[in-house]
Amino acid sequence: MSAHQAEFPIRVMARVLRVSASGYYAWRSRPASAHAPSDAAVLRRIPTIHAGSHGTYGAPRVHAELQAEGTAVARKRVARLMRQAGLRGVSRRRFPITTLREPTHRPANDLVGRVFTAPAPNLLWVADITYVPTAAGFLFPAVVLDAWSRRIVGWAMANDLRTQLALDALDMAVTTRKPADVVHHSDQGSQYTSLAFGMQCRGAGVRPSTGSVGDAYDNALAEAFFATLECELLDRRRFRSQAEARVAVFHFIERFYNPARRHSSLGYLSPIEFEARKMLMKE
Repeated sequence: MSAHQAEFPIRVMARVLRVSASGYYAWRSRPASAHAPSDAAVLRRIPTIHAGSHGTYGAPRVHAELQAEGTAVARKRVARLMRQAGLRGVSRRRFPITTLREPTHRPANDLVGRVFTAPAPNLLWVADITYVPTAAGFLFPAVVLDAWSRRIVGWAMANDLRTQLALDALDMAVTTRKPADVVHHSDQGSQYTSLAFGMQCRGAGVRPSTGSVGDAYDNALAEAFFATLECELLDRRRFRSQAEARVAVFHFIERFYNPARRHSSLGYLSPIEFEARKMLMKE
């Protein structure tokens, strides 16, 4: 085949694409972009980070993880490379509200007023109970979360919604954190308005607080955690037994959420990392 014949398909393609043949040759001879080797290196790391988050991280948290590793890269570039690799994060939805109020109980006053921030640890805790469906019935996890660091400081799980569930989660939080004067905020579920729960709070130096009835915004921080649990674990798994669900929720809290999951509200640090850095700054 002559050179003229070899160039014929290129001239046809250039005409179809409405570009000049000389422009095509110039593009073909141009060296690879300076970003190309770097993109390849970042693209090798992104799937590992995404997999390490159980497939939940989007571009902002992947970008934060790369920065923590010392990789200087723009967030928009991370988003582009994730699209290129077919990777994306999960979207959070509100978790169902399952508050069961007891009309004969007298709830505590609202000491929070929807201000879910704290300047130091063990000043404000928020608590709630949710359910995990399994093939063998529901599992009910209860959590206590420190508003300062978003860390789950107490948790318990049971096969029923008795008050002991809330007592066990509070007991774990008090034992591990040893608060001097902490507000414990929850909804008006019967577990949190019971006489037994009030007595345990008084004995531990904990001040109970409850929001209004049927308003998720009055316990928004706890609701936000359960929404995260739903979209990053429960929506992605089906559990054959309550025991299997217990193990999964335990791993999510203690091996992912507290030590590793990056929070935008904490400057993309995990709760444990946030607490460790704040303590170092005090020394």
